[in-house]
Amino acid sequence: MGRAAPHTRDSLTHPFAVDTAWPAPAKLNLFLHVTGRRRDGYHELQTVFQFLDYCDLLYFVPRGDGVCRRVEGPDEIPADRDLVVRAARLLSEVSGAGLGADIRVDKRIPIGGGLGGGSSNAATTLVALNRIWNLGLPFDEIAELGLRLGADVPVFVRAHAAWAEGVGERLWPIDLPEPWYLVVTPPLSVSTAAVFASPDLRRDTPLVDLQAFRSGVVGNDCEPVTRALHPEVGEVLDWLAGHGIARMSGTGASCFIACDTIKQAEAIRHEVPAQWQAFIARGLNRSPLADIMRGL
Repeated sequence: MGRAAPHTRDSLTHPFAVDTAWPAPAKLNLFLHVTGRRRDGYHELQTVFQFLDYCDLLYFVPRGDGVCRRVEGPDEIPADRDLVVRAARLLSEVSGAGLGADIRVDKRIPIGGGLGGGSSNAATTLVALNRIWNLGLPFDEIAELGLRLGADVPVFVRAHAAWAEGVGERLWPIDLPEPWYLVVTPPLSVSTAAVFASPDLRRDTPLVDLQAFRSGVVGNDCEPVTRALHPEVGEVLDWLAGHGIARMSGTGASCFIACDTIKQAEAIRHEVPAQWQAFIARGLNRSPLADIMRGL
């Protein structure tokens, strides 16, 4: 079956383009091992990604002049460096359709928290504009484009919890329990580049299998480096450890524990020190982005 013809500059009407809130969910790394370093400097990883029902919301208004710009978004991220703009421009360039978009970002996911907000925003932009511009690109092609923007982007495009290896691009869907998570973030942003550049980062953790993950014989190799660079993250982890098994997502700064019920999570949240941001979210094996695509 051939691809649908893209909208032209004179036919930019789409029932979902303006009013639809496109979700860009946060993710958690349920563990993160650094298993090696490639010659090009990228690190080999093993991790498990699970989504949260805690999302940034993106809105798109198509343009016929090829201009892709962010008209609203977080002050901390310059518009031209925002992954939503880079993703839109990449898709416009690769498709050759000559279309553009005004993009509004309702930012909720903590920046620099290791929750994948930027990668998720990029993935949602690619998926949404592929639909809005009527490009008809298959998801495999969109995921490949996403990898050019960041290693975590493909898992958000594929929209299912996954076991990941390589730089994060080799993905196998996985079904996991979907607990309630309490996520706590100190008031700081962690540089992923700084953590992976550290000479103290362990880079030779042996490969593990699914059984090891399910039995809990896993951890986060980035945690010692992040603790050293940002003692506040260690304070959050130590505090959460008094209430359950505390983990750090990605390179931090966000940390989390799993709870059996939302009532349990709420009881712990009420005790979180005021200087830390905290939210409760449900773990999801299926991304909210997949749900909205089914409804369009």
